[in-house]
Amino acid sequence: MLKKVPDVFVIVFSLIILAAVLTWVLPGGSYERTEKVVNGQSRTIVVDGSYHAEPARPQTWQIFTAPVNGFLRSGITEIVVFIFLVGGAFYVLNETGAIAAGIHQLVRILKGREYLVIPIVMTFFSFFGAAFGMCEEAIPFVLIFVPLALALGYDSIVGISLSFLAAGVGFAGAFVNPFTLQIAQGLAGLPPLSGMGYRLIVWTVATGVTIAWVMVYAARIKANPTRSPMYELDCVRREELLAQQQEQIEFTWRHGTNLAILGLVIVAMIYGAAVRGWFIVEIAGLFVAMGIITGLVSGMDLNHLAKTFIAGCRDIAGAALIVGFVGGIIVILESGNIMDTILHGMGTVTSQLPGLVSAWSMYGMQVVLNTFIPSGSTKAALTMPLMAPLADLSGITRQTAVLAYQLGDGFTNMIIPTSGVTIGTLAMARIPYEKWARWNLPMQAMFIMMSLLFLVWPVLSGWQ
Repeated sequence: MLKKVPDVFVIVFSLIILAAVLTWVLPGGSYERTEKVVNGQSRTIVVDGSYHAEPARPQTWQIFTAPVNGFLRSGITEIVVFIFLVGGAFYVLNETGAIAAGIHQLVRILKGREYLVIPIVMTFFSFFGAAFGMCEEAIPFVLIFVPLALALGYDSIVGISLSFLAAGVGFAGAFVNPFTLQIAQGLAGLPPLSGMGYRLIVWTVATGVTIAWVMVYAARIKANPTRSPMYELDCVRREELLAQQQEQIEFTWRHGTNLAILGLVIVAMIYGAAVRGWFIVEIAGLFVAMGIITGLVSGMDLNHLAKTFIAGCRDIAGAALIVGFVGGIIVILESGNIMDTILHGMGTVTSQLPGLVSAWSMYGMQVVLNTFIPSGSTKAALTMPLMAPLADLSGITRQTAVLAYQLGDGFTNMIIPTSGVTIGTLAMARIPYEKWARWNLPMQAMFIMMSLLFLVWPVLSGWQ
């Protein structure tokens, strides 16, 4: 008997409707905003104490235009285009047979030592999540690691954990991350890179615990693949992967050249993001170049190359479309003029609590807000001008308030259905949202417990 689980489009559109209902229930209001230069960049921030009531703007038929406006929303448009272009480029690379041939060789080399892939790769991605805020940049890697995990005897969930989950943990436990930590510290009036020692402990513990969790799960799946929530779907993908490997067992110079090009693209992407400030546009261009060059190296003529690229875009269309729908949720809340009301209400409650309870409530506030405002930098600009003075009133340090923001913003990014990166990544990995959420939920409970414990010492010690 088949379980009737809502499709991710049904889930997201239901959230759009819920957001519209809230515009009829909650009062309207807004904060005044001003520009402030943080770490050399101008940011629009809210003015503390400037909240004032305004009429709400109830949303009705706008639920049908919300997905369209979601596509046009800044930050969403770039991700949608990114998914299309990366999907097309990787489809070309996959059609060259290089990935299948490379995986075949790697599986042969790692025979009996497959488990080493998990700690090595996850540490790498967690480090870059913590150091330069790898987030959108991790999306393309699921197209490499999911097939690799399947070939090694694991499942798609292990594959997506190698890059997406690891980068998310690093993002949450960051010790540098310019997109969240550095912005939050700047807005709170703290020196850049302050509190580095304790933050390194937080990152190390969070990364180590997550790797151990995934390794235990991976061992169970390798021993009994039917325990995987992705078992039926992965069986089909394994057959596809085996068919590709059987067609191209011989590892040719073209395969080696194309894998070398992929390696150079990855190195260039990391260098560009960390040193040159590259973001989605530059990285997408890098992968388009990879698709064209690898197609030509494999011997494709231009017409075949173009048709293969378009086929890849078509194959990934569902992933791109859902990101626009996700953006529609935020559009409804902002159009209804209740986003600041939600922010003000949470801040008011937090200000009434003492010490450790206040730090925990700040963390809880960020967890809830993350559902409505997935962007870490946006949330920092909205909340830190409010949380910094609240920390002073509650008797905790501003450094602790930044940590509460950081932990509350990061971990839940991996499960919230309003995150375009999360939904887009899952779609590219062909993992239904409900299966991922069911698997990730116990891990989120563990992250919550860790986060609450991480906040204890800073409060008790007056961490600066």
